Amino acid sequence: MSHNTFGHLFRVTTFGESHGVAIGCVVDGCPPRIPLTVADIQRELDRRRPGQSKFVTQRREPDEVKIVSGVFTDPQGGEQVTTGTPIGLLIENVDARSKDYDAISELYRPGHADFTYDIKYGIRDPRGSGRASARETAMRVAAGAIARKVVPGMTVRGALVQMGEIDIDRSRWDWDEVARNPFFCPDAEAAKKMENYLDGIRKSGSSVGAVIEVVAENVPPGLGAPIYAKLDADIAAALMSINAVKGVEIGTGFASARLSGEANADEMRPGNAGRPEFTSNNAGGILGGISTGAPVVARFAVKPTSSILTPRQSINRQGAPAEVSTKGRHDPCVGIRAVPVGEAMLACVIADHFLRHRGQVGETANWPFPPQKK
Repeated sequence: MSHNTFGHLFRVTTFGESHGVAIGCVVDGCPPRIPLTVADIQRELDRRRPGQSKFVTQRREPDEVKIVSGVFTDPQGGEQVTTGTPIGLLIENVDARSKDYDAISELYRPGHADFTYDIKYGIRDPRGSGRASARETAMRVAAGAIARKVVPGMTVRGALVQMGEIDIDRSRWDWDEVARNPFFCPDAEAAKKMENYLDGIRKSGSSVGAVIEVVAENVPPGLGAPIYAKLDADIAAALMSINAVKGVEIGTGFASARLSGEANADEMRPGNAGRPEFTSNNAGGILGGISTGAPVVARFAVKPTSSILTPRQSINRQGAPAEVSTKGRHDPCVGIRAVPVGEAMLACVIADHFLRHRGQVGETANWPFPPQKK
């Protein structure tokens, strides 16, 4: 199985399975002398960690990360910094219950990767789905914690903006509220509705999907390149690579199809130091595949978890008809814990493009604009 690496200069390779001994990753291409401690990474992992509420899988994994390479204590400042060599990260699996999957070891769950993995490789790991499990995304979050440090001043935040039939009211958007409820929801009133809604779904043994919005601010202008290295194209690919994601949009996205040219255009005004200001951000901070300096905004849709108690019709590995009902510990809405994963993937893509831009054209964009010839 190849294709476990993403990125060009900031490269991330993940390894390990859901019920294996451990999961891990190697981050290659991180610049040297960036302060980095376990606490920097653990802080992000704790936001994704399972078992934190009744609304996520009850698998009890502490997700304690170890940095096994790529850092050194700076003899001058005394702090631990990156060395510029590959950074190895490892998390041990301590609460796998493989017996939960004995009953479906020869069955294909509808809507799951069971069938496609088997048809491609001729073998699959039914214990938590192996590499097809969202367990792998813990290492993306770990890598994203490093990526956040690569781009000076950049902040990346995410929020759940829709769960099933419940949408947030954007007029009540509060970033501080995201940390106050178990759904990463920026609307306190919508979060209360989600609690009753998801509790019913959870108790029935079913699942529901969600939409997550991720926003990167203080992104330097000029990142990305035409034609086949567009920043938005790489963001879309990165977000689509997350388990259960079935749709991605940048900025206004699909809603822009309903707008007129006048409504969709992000008008520009003179700003400070010759930099323009945009009166709107329908483009999501990217034009022509290149960052504008406005916030980079993306949304992605996560389908309902495929492992549900409700019996569904399928086939077994021999092709005979079968009925599938999945027991065990599963997220009734996998979109909840996808929020920090989406943040991490956005951070990794922007860090990669930041290093690629710096390598090709230098540290900064062309500010102020070159003077026009008379």
